[in-house]
Amino acid sequence: MSQSEAAPDGGRGGSALRITCERGLLALAAACLVGLLGMILVGIAGGVFGFFVRGLDAYAGYLMAASISLALAATLTAGEHIRVTLVLERLSGLPRRVLDVAALAVGTGIACWLAYAALRMAWLSWDFHEVSSATDATPLWIPQAVFALGFVALATSFLMALVESLAGRAQQPSAGAEPLRVE
Repeated sequence: MSQSEAAPDGGRGGSALRITCERGLLALAAACLVGLLGMILVGIAGGVFGFFVRGLDAYAGYLMAASISLALAATLTAGEHIRVTLVLERLSGLPRRVLDVAALAVGTGIACWLAYAALRMAWLSWDFHEVSSATDATPLWIPQAVFALGFVALATSFLMALVESLAGRAQQPSAGAEPLRVE
C-alpha cells in the first residue's frame, strides 16, 4: 500500500483535526457552488418566464466569494496553488530551504493581513449595522464573516506550513504523487 493510499489526506501529512477542518471547509465551498448554480438557474428561469428576484446577483456574488475563500486552505495544503518553481527547482540544500522558508513567510504575512482585514471588515459591518444597498438589505457581516473564515483558514495553513518547513518537516511530494503540471 502506497503512502497516499494509507494516509487519509492523500499523503500530504497532517493531523486528523486539520484534515477534518479542510474537508468541512471544502464541503461548505461545494455547497456555495451549488447555491451559486441555483442562483444562476433562477435568474435564467426568470428571464424565460418573465419574473425577477431582487438581490439575486448580490447573493450570487456572496456565494462565489465564499466558495473561493473557503477552498483556499485545502488547495494550499494539497499543493495546488500556483507556485513558481523556476528558481527553487535549480537549488538544493540550504539555499533551497532558505528560499522556501522566505516564500512561506511572505505568504503567511499576506494571508494573516488578509484574514485580519476580512475579520475587521465583518466586525465593522456588524458594529455599524451595515446592510447591502440592494433592496434585500442583507446584513453585510454575514457574507463577510464567511469570507473571513476562509482567509483565517488560509493564514492558519500557511503558518502551519511555515512551522513545518522551519522544523525541517516540509512536505515533499510522495513517489506516486502527480507530476508537476505545465499549463
